[in-house]
Amino acid sequence: MSIVPSILEFNKQFVADKKYEKYLTNKFPEKKVAVLTCMDTRLVQLLPKALGFKNGDAKFIKNAGAILTQPFGSAMRSILVAVHELGAREMLVIGHRGCGMTNIDSGRIVDKMIEHGIDPVSIETLENAGIRMDKFFRGFSKPEEGVMASVRMIRRHPLFPESVPVHGFIIDPETGEIEVIALDYKE
Repeated sequence: MSIVPSILEFNKQFVADKKYEKYLTNKFPEKKVAVLTCMDTRLVQLLPKALGFKNGDAKFIKNAGAILTQPFGSAMRSILVAVHELGAREMLVIGHRGCGMTNIDSGRIVDKMIEHGIDPVSIETLENAGIRMDKFFRGFSKPEEGVMASVRMIRRHPLFPESVPVHGFIIDPETGEIEVIALDYKE
């Protein structure tokens, strides 16, 4: 059974009770910061609280592992929009301990795709077209590697301003403790 009916029922009451009012803000990050972080469920509420952020304080860009896999992909586009259009003046990349992208096995992911009904010919076609699954699903051996790869890609990006500092951190997903990996990274 789908979760959608229960979501819609809850939402109807949420709006009727005007529970949205405590979240009202605008599209500009109050603290003028953008955050690239992992999509891990443990970070949804913990990370903003551990940073002292409330709704509207920052632009959060999330993906698997907080990894920028390509300089002109959607995550980097979101970072550039946050800086150039929405007023972010500082960039944080925040990975975490126990990340699912640590030592990820791209072969296992491909096997699961096939189990879920993806035609192996589709995967082979992509591989033959130069989209290598091992690179597309690449992870890292420790989260510091992933953080620094993303920090470097942002800093080196030809459309990212030198005047905006780029920092790297690791958060403990249980305690919320933040560890500094790089402050105002320079090449």
